[in-house]
Amino acid sequence: MTTYLALLRGINVSGKKPVPMAKLKETFASLGFVEVKTYLQSGNVVFQAKKTPPAKLGGEIEAAISRDFGHEVPVLVFTADQLEAIASDNPLWPKSGGEETHFHATFVFDPVSKASFEALKLPAAEGERAVLAKGAILLHCPHGYGRTKLNNTWFERALKVRATTRNWRTVLALQDMMAS
Repeated sequence: MTTYLALLRGINVSGKKPVPMAKLKETFASLGFVEVKTYLQSGNVVFQAKKTPPAKLGGEIEAAISRDFGHEVPVLVFTADQLEAIASDNPLWPKSGGEETHFHATFVFDPVSKASFEALKLPAAEGERAVLAKGAILLHCPHGYGRTKLNNTWFERALKVRATTRNWRTVLALQDMMAS
């Protein structure tokens, strides 16, 4: 069995697209997944399944969520190795220090080329930084994510990809969950 992480985009936000975690776990189990664990209410699910391409799993999960909850919810799936590479290779985290809540990862559903990312005119405030990693854009927002213009919506529009953002504390917690 392989350990995977599913990131669900846009559930349980301001009462929209409600998905209770206990029922979500049942949905994952109905797909034959085991060791299903959720983290917070924002759509983070660690599970084990037979080795399958992450994009195929994402499609299966999207269809099951639509069937069980009536919501169209984009789902991004990573292997433990993929998340480990993102979490352990964040050049902003060890060098900048500071609060975990000032660091974020915007996970992208489609690959973003280095050239596309470098061509962006980032609307960064003083002290804010963003770097491209494989599968994510890593952020340092020292004034808080709620105040930055480097948010999920901005990256989706600028790069023409779907994305979902997690704070660094969540990324580290998910990394730990996948390792245990």
